[in-house]
Amino acid sequence: MTAPVKSEKNLVDRLRAKYRWLDHLVRAGGRYVERYGDHYAAAITYYSVLSLIPMLMLGFSIAGYVLAGNTELLDKIKDGITTAVPGEFGGELNKAITGFIGARNSVGIFGLLAAAYSGLGWMTSLRDALTAQWTRSRPELPFFATILKDLLVLLCLGLALLVSFGITAAGSVVGPVLLDLVGLADTGWATALLTIGSVLLGLLANWLVFLWVLTSLPRYHVGVRSAMRGAVAGAVGFELLKQIGSIYIGLIKGSPTSTVFGSVLGLLVFVNLVSRFLVFITAWTATATENLARSTEPEPEPLPVFLRPTVRVGGSPDVTAAAGLLGVGALAGVVLSRLFRRP
Repeated sequence: MTAPVKSEKNLVDRLRAKYRWLDHLVRAGGRYVERYGDHYAAAITYYSVLSLIPMLMLGFSIAGYVLAGNTELLDKIKDGITTAVPGEFGGELNKAITGFIGARNSVGIFGLLAAAYSGLGWMTSLRDALTAQWTRSRPELPFFATILKDLLVLLCLGLALLVSFGITAAGSVVGPVLLDLVGLADTGWATALLTIGSVLLGLLANWLVFLWVLTSLPRYHVGVRSAMRGAVAGAVGFELLKQIGSIYIGLIKGSPTSTVFGSVLGLLVFVNLVSRFLVFITAWTATATENLARSTEPEPEPLPVFLRPTVRVGGSPDVTAAAGLLGVGALAGVVLSRLFRRP
């Protein structure tokens, strides 16, 4: 009786063979690690943080233009600062506001230039990260045309993200106000319906954003059908991250210190998580069964081989060598003639 042959597969291999979704998840994780997903996510996070100060400068510049044309609003803000922060510090804040209004042109110009620089770095890192998950190297592209295209893509992505976050904010902030206006604020079914509707709208907006990102941002053509399932997974995960961020903001808004430092720390963590999640979703899309053949770098075609016969012709000796040979031959002839000469 022969002993049963033990399977050499470990538990993970058996589970991967049994569950296709787990096998897909493991393939995506391997692609993410192999193509330096964490490094790309760190670069995206760095440029995201770097763009915060230029965005603040642009915000202060726009606020300066608004306040410069509305003296009544400016006086109310200064009075509020004086009341809330009495003493010398309140006066310094009012002076700072006046200074920002006076320097709104220069602040806006420098903020716009810095935002363009950091935004281009962010978009370049993002597009390179998504391209790498398809195991494709960065192609050689025209410099100025690439910059203009990346700027246009950056503006489109910014508008799409504003719409997505706006829908989430509308469900959590504007929705209760609307229910209060129509007298349904204390009605359970209206609140539940509003919550479900805002979540569904947020998922739809996220799906459209992820579908556009997965198909347009890689420097390599990706079909819409191949990215639809990845966009669904990305939409669900991104909505969960946004809801967690909303809960976190609600927890820290009670204390001024927590609001300042907790908001900065939460923003850093949120940006890094979103960056990693986006790169991983791209790896998950690229390692789908229908995309495995397309997500490999094509092998370069071998160069043609030509077989040609090679004929080497010995060169003739130069003048010095010829003279030497003649001299040696003459000397040898004289010696031999004397040796064999008859007596």
